[in-house]
Amino acid sequence: MFKARTGRTVLTILGMGIGIGAILFLVGLGYGLQEVLLKTITTSDSLLALDVSADKEKGSKLNSEAVRNIESQDGVADIVPIHDVQVQIKIEDISADGAAVVSKPALLKLEGKKIIAGSDNFEENPNEIVISSAFSNLLNLPPEDLKGKSVNFSLFLPSGENTGEAASEKLERKTVDSAYKIGGVIENEELSFYVSGAGLEHLFSKIEYSRLKVKCRSSDVLDGVKEKLIGNNFLVSSLSDTVKEVNKMFRVVKIILALFGLVALLVSAIGMFNTMTVSLLERTKEIGIMKSIGASDKDILFIFLIESTIMGFLGGLSGIVLGIFFGKSANLILNTVARKMGGQALSLFYFPAWFLLFIIGFSILIGFLTGLVPARRASVIDPLDALRSK
Repeated sequence: MFKARTGRTVLTILGMGIGIGAILFLVGLGYGLQEVLLKTITTSDSLLALDVSADKEKGSKLNSEAVRNIESQDGVADIVPIHDVQVQIKIEDISADGAAVVSKPALLKLEGKKIIAGSDNFEENPNEIVISSAFSNLLNLPPEDLKGKSVNFSLFLPSGENTGEAASEKLERKTVDSAYKIGGVIENEELSFYVSGAGLEHLFSKIEYSRLKVKCRSSDVLDGVKEKLIGNNFLVSSLSDTVKEVNKMFRVVKIILALFGLVALLVSAIGMFNTMTVSLLERTKEIGIMKSIGASDKDILFIFLIESTIMGFLGGLSGIVLGIFFGKSANLILNTVARKMGGQALSLFYFPAWFLLFIIGFSILIGFLTGLVPARRASVIDPLDALRSK
């Protein structure tokens, strides 16, 4: 049949391939968007970190004593105290209002921040800061050219001791006399920078921490540590919770995209069923001849099923080729446009190996099922009636 009716067979396989390719293209887009989002917000360290803040209503405080108590808990690998402060920063002749994060370099990994220029180890040189890429746009300079530039800034801190809400609302400007230099640049759209607390201790000696980053030893103890901290009247959140919600959302998105692709597959499956039915009508006399020389009903059944299964397999294979080809082509076009508009190139399509194997298996099953009815009809044909047919 493949040699005698090549055109019809190729078109049937191609029709199924387009249906499979549509599913792969749409689901691959869903997986790609999920990968892009998760890579943007996560690193392996950030998934083990907990964000801890004080619950003012329950009277909890984030001071040195609280840090020591949390550090002594089982399952805690590291703890990073953080001061989030409003600042006014001056680079060259440009001044801007922004935010400063006074902490340790370990915070960058725990928050999933990526260095795009320079180094993130600002603790070795306390007079270095790590600045956000938003300043690159502000100064109209590439991130690499920001490294080494001199920076001056002023902090806006609570006046007096931070003992209540009224104190926290009243801010006092503190100018930092030392000149700092930019040591690294991270991806961030906000005007902010990270700086070591070394050399600034005198400014924060009586001020509570804004929040803590608590790194757990493993994912197995994450929930246990979180429950203990909540039990101690702290507010706790984790990026792993966000990742779970993102995965749930994209699971629904991928199902919806797959349903759109299934419509195209259904059309191609009907086309394949039609091809096998027409093939049965055209080969009725051939079936009669085979039965008259000794072919059994089972032999005829297997011949038709093998043909439809092979067509299903080839349809799945061509669908994978088409899906990946159109996915890569669309990604190339979108990235070309993004680069011309000053954006960043991203890989918007992702095709997991297990999903490609599932597509092959699924297409074989579709081929088998669409050939089942014509194969059964062919196997029960009476050889005398078949030989009399025109």
